[in-house]
Amino acid sequence: MIAGIHDDCLHFNGYKPCRPHKETGVHCDGCTSYRKPGPRILVLKVGLAGEVLRCTPLLRKIRALHPQAEVTWVTSFPDFVPTTHVDRVLKHSWETSLRLLAEDFDLLLSLDKDFEVCALAGRISARDKRGFGLNRSGRIVPLDARAEAKWTTGVFDDRMKANTKHYVREMFELCGWEWQGESYILEGFPRNFAKSADAPLIGLNTGASDVWRTRLWPVAHWAALIRAIQAKGWHPLLLGGPAEDGRNRALAAGTGARYEGVRPPKEFFGLVETTDVVVTAVTMAMHVAIALEKPVVLFNNIFNGHEFHLYGRGVRLEPGLPCQACYKPRFDDRCPVEDCMELIAPERVLEAVEAWLPGREVRA
Repeated sequence: MIAGIHDDCLHFNGYKPCRPHKETGVHCDGCTSYRKPGPRILVLKVGLAGEVLRCTPLLRKIRALHPQAEVTWVTSFPDFVPTTHVDRVLKHSWETSLRLLAEDFDLLLSLDKDFEVCALAGRISARDKRGFGLNRSGRIVPLDARAEAKWTTGVFDDRMKANTKHYVREMFELCGWEWQGESYILEGFPRNFAKSADAPLIGLNTGASDVWRTRLWPVAHWAALIRAIQAKGWHPLLLGGPAEDGRNRALAAGTGARYEGVRPPKEFFGLVETTDVVVTAVTMAMHVAIALEKPVVLFNNIFNGHEFHLYGRGVRLEPGLPCQACYKPRFDDRCPVEDCMELIAPERVLEAVEAWLPGREVRA
């Protein structure tokens, strides 16, 4: 430490003036804003976007256990990490990796089963490492016994299908903590989209990534649902990203449904915030809706439905076939029907939406 300089203060970075100095001109030796760090905690949760958001409840536990901790989160989706709970949000890159290799941490939470991230976890200096890493043969392995349960559900189909724990609980247990209802955190987005005052606004997220085309609800079903919503006097709002833009434009042109186009992440959050109910497959929009405490009507066919926790706000709709949780990216000749998502009828979805409108007492 250089005399008179508090280079361990959480406001100080050694690159440019800190906030207290910029605001008052104070130097370290006379500063009353000195914030002594607690344990240094590193979270490696790089992606996907929805997965990053689904891990934000961990920050509530971290802050409860270590109020003075210096928390760093590395991700490819910084818009999804709440800066009110994190001291540094670092964009995942090789430059970030080099920076982290020069630092020491007290606790490392390596939450991605990703070869590159696991390799980085193995090289970072940390007194306590939890989650996933690589062995000397380049295989992803649990870093300790706490991660074994989550790891085995990923490598054995029968363990995955038998699992009855939701993802958030699994991640808490992987970190060595008990989940006690901690919810998502989503902050710092504009709330400048007008809310519907005269009738419910129903968000319709029409996509589910072309990588997993088995999750897509048929376009004809979306069109039928839109018309049924309009017949009720409600307002449909089409949601999606670049992959859904063409589909949404066609649906808007054919039905008159409202569509605001492709928006940056934080504007997308603001759009979802205006809705009363969100209809979606397992996507980033599902996680955003959960974070914003919106009722969710969730389509699920290829995943273990126990994985998704809606916090008592919403319902899962599934085809009801014994082959569910197949994790297939494409339908094949072993499937009992050509497209099991067709079995989720628009009428059934409409009933679920109506049941979960705010103020309703009857639930689907």
